[in-house]
Amino acid sequence: MDITASLDRHFPRYGKYSPLVPVWCVTPSAWHATHRFFDTSPISPSGRYLAVLRLPFENRLPEPGDVAHVGVVDLLTGVETIVADTRGWEHQLGANINWGGTDHELFFNDVDVSTWRPFAWKLDPLSGERLRLQGTVYHASPDGRWLISANLPLMRKTQRGYGVVVPDSAAPAWRVGPADDDGFWLTDTRIGERRLLVSIKKILNATASSVAPIRFDATTPTTDPERCEITGFHCKFNPRGDALMLSLRWFPAGGRPGWDMFINDYHSVRYAWVTLRLDPISGEPDLASLRCATGPELWQHPGHHATWFPDGRRISQNLAMPDTGSGDELRLVEVNSDGSGLRVIPGTERLSGSGHPTLHPDGVHLLTDTYTSEKTAFGDGTVPLRWIDLHTGEERCLVRINALNPAAALHSVLRCDPHPAWDRTWRYVTFNGMEGDTRRVYIADLQKVIARP
Repeated sequence: MDITASLDRHFPRYGKYSPLVPVWCVTPSAWHATHRFFDTSPISPSGRYLAVLRLPFENRLPEPGDVAHVGVVDLLTGVETIVADTRGWEHQLGANINWGGTDHELFFNDVDVSTWRPFAWKLDPLSGERLRLQGTVYHASPDGRWLISANLPLMRKTQRGYGVVVPDSAAPAWRVGPADDDGFWLTDTRIGERRLLVSIKKILNATASSVAPIRFDATTPTTDPERCEITGFHCKFNPRGDALMLSLRWFPAGGRPGWDMFINDYHSVRYAWVTLRLDPISGEPDLASLRCATGPELWQHPGHHATWFPDGRRISQNLAMPDTGSGDELRLVEVNSDGSGLRVIPGTERLSGSGHPTLHPDGVHLLTDTYTSEKTAFGDGTVPLRWIDLHTGEERCLVRINALNPAAALHSVLRCDPHPAWDRTWRYVTFNGMEGDTRRVYIADLQKVIARP
């Protein structure tokens, strides 16, 4: 759907620093708004609606029970409607809002404050009809049939901002060793039931005997999984819906439960990405296919923000590659889902990694943003949307946007990451930015810079 004319009619153009492509602020009111993440389009399957979370505040961390609002913006009329409230959100990924296969399926997290149990809603934002699901949502399959999620209250053991907030007393706060009753949970959105797809213990057992194991023994002092707190974190369907990326994080167990370890003891945390094939019809996993795509011996150099290529078989990420002579400087890296073929993405050898990279299916372009602290930022709180031609190695700044939330000085989770996310037509990109102390959502039309056959 070509929405450029209606965007021009109903939303203000963003023109600071002379962007190379048309950009609109699609949340121009006074509320704080954010979209989910760089791997999930907030634009509905038809292209007509935009789903955002309206944050109640920008200047402090959420407490259990704090209410945010799910908003849907009609991009053809400019009308925004608050369709739900939620207590299941944090500042980085909001309520993990995901569209399903149609405009009538919107998934997001909530928390039952009578039990402090998190759950997801399946909402038709056009009719208001909703179904309470047993499980939670981190990522939805492309057709909306399945939701995958780790244990959301435990995600803040390593890093705040990505799950839900409940009282510490309501979370199983201290689990040492690989759990056989927790890991990654799959929810069938047709009937609302959830099941444990694969436990942390099964992942470690399966990968230990594979050609691509998780190398605990390579990460001193985190050498023994039986003495670590281990949790699930990111989990993502590939674009075909027939494979998953699952992220494990762990740190040595101390004399009391660990929380917010990225802030309290960052260097003790290790992590790994594993991949798993999945039957998209039955939701049954192929445990024999479990592989460690990138393990802690690579991530500790450091690295961040892996996601699927459009082909659903390769993975992109920011990763330091000391063997290439770049030291600990991040590069834009790709790897096959089984851990083979690790290399700097051809065409980016002279460029630094940053932000949240994604590959366009034209095979020519890579898009990413930048953290305000990275050397690819402008140094004044503004950051680029970087547009890289893989054939020529040329890099252009498509949009320069302010991403500095002054409140991030209180806690890094309050930062504003642009998280540039493609729509399903691979033409429009949605991203976050700051206007003063207010978070806004923007849409850019990249049609004129995308290679066409």
